[in-house]
This record gives sequence, structure tokens and C-alpha cells, in this order.
Amino acid sequence: MSASFATPEGLRALLQRLHDRESVGYWAWRQDAEAERLMEFTIRKYRSLARTHNCEPEDSAYAAFEAMRTRAVRCADDPWAVITRAVQVSLIAEERAAGLLCSTAQARRREVIRHHDARRFGEDETGFLELLAQSRGPATVDPAPTAPRLKSGETAPTTAFEALNLVISMFVALGWPSSSATCTLDYIATRLMEAGDRHVAHAYLRRDLAGRVALDLDRDSWATVLRIVLGNPDKAAAATRAGVGVLAMLVCDWKIVDLLADDGLVVEIRDSAPKVARRIDV
Repeated sequence: MSASFATPEGLRALLQRLHDRESVGYWAWRQDAEAERLMEFTIRKYRSLARTHNCEPEDSAYAAFEAMRTRAVRCADDPWAVITRAVQVSLIAEERAAGLLCSTAQARRREVIRHHDARRFGEDETGFLELLAQSRGPATVDPAPTAPRLKSGETAPTTAFEALNLVISMFVALGWPSSSATCTLDYIATRLMEAGDRHVAHAYLRRDLAGRVALDLDRDSWATVLRIVLGNPDKAAAATRAGVGVLAMLVCDWKIVDLLADDGLVVEIRDSAPKVARRIDV
């Protein structure tokens, strides 16, 4: 005969009873016999999932226990579905942490989880063969590729660093303090280089509360600056100037005078300046 907590409603009733400390006491999870059977059932239920991610079955029980203590599980339409997802996410983080030689909390971060697993020297033949080739003599190094010569009348293309400096100059010219514009644009450019994609960087920065507060920008100003610099993330604007962003436009050899001809862009940059700058302007 299957246990009552094997069903969503049975599990919900058990979790609500264990959560009510007035009736079961503080040590309910440790002393209650039904709670013990629940954890044994959980280990059996998620044993195969744990093995899939190279973890011990007890690791899945711990992740399930942490999820069961939350209100979200007790109030969910299907508590077991929420627990299963929580266990899966925790096991993935455990597996990546073991491969990256870092903590589980670090393995959950987007900028860390994308890295490959740590490998010891000599674990494969590649590192050994490279060292052997270097020990036998200097390798022939191909000369660095040179930029093609410009034809008469042509100008050198704008580099990413030059484009960033132009954007900073434009923000300063439109009322931003030089230090604020430099810190804000450098911060955005750094996250863009780490992400390697405008849309990924935009999504990450939009939720970056710590960075926004450190730069003294409110929510609306921060959203405006990201949209101006990295482009509008809306798919409908992907093929427009607004969807590209001023940084990419300058790399594509747009001129500052062309951008300043857009009155709407000028007003948005001016109004998005930090609060201190706006108070000084008044």
C-alpha cells in the first residue's frame, strides 16, 4: 500500500502538519516517524536522477528537504512537481561545482556555469604533446595578421574602444558628469564582453540591482541607458536603429552628428543622467 504523501494532496497535508510547530513541536522533522518515511521515499524517488548527475541519492534528499520547508511547495498545485524541479536544479549545480572545483553557490551563477570543467595537466594527450614540442625547440610562429591597407580616401574603421569613448563623450556633452558616464559605460561594456552577446548582457544588467545602485541610477534611468547603449531587446525592433544600440552603430561607422540629430535620443540621454547631476542642473 502506497504512503499517503506519495500523492500531491497527501504531501501537502503532511508538510502543513510539519510546518505547524504549535501542534507537532520544533523538532517535528527530526522526531516524526512519517517525516522519516517521507525522506526515505524521497531518496528512492530521486535515486536515478541523482545518478544521472553523478551525485549520491542522499544529495537529492537534502535538496528535496530544503524545498519542502518553503511556502511555495506547500501552496503549489502539485508540490511534487516543484520539488522535482528544485532537486534537478540542485543536482545540476552540484555536478557543475564538482567539475569546476568551486562552491555550489558559485556554480549556480551564469558567468561561472558556462566554463568547461577543470582538467589536470596530462589528463589528455594535448597538454603533453604541446610541452614535448616546446622542449624540442622553438616553434615556428606565424606572423600576426596585418590590417589591409586602406585605399585613398578611405578611413580606418571604428574600433570597439573608440566607439565606447565616443558614447562616453556624447553622454558627457548631454549633461552627464564625466565620472558617472565613464563608470556607467565601462560597466556596461565589461558585462557585454563577459556575456559575448548583447541580448544576454542586456538581460543580466536589467536585473543587476547592485550595479545600478552603485552607479546612482534609478530603475527608469538604468533601463533607458541599457536600451540606448545595447539596443531595444524587443524582437519587433531588432531590424531598426533602436534595436541595435548606439554602441554597435558607432562600430558600424555611424557618426556622432547623425546620432545627435535624433531629438528623442538626445532627450533620453539628458533625462537619464544621475540624480545628483539633475539636482545640480536645477
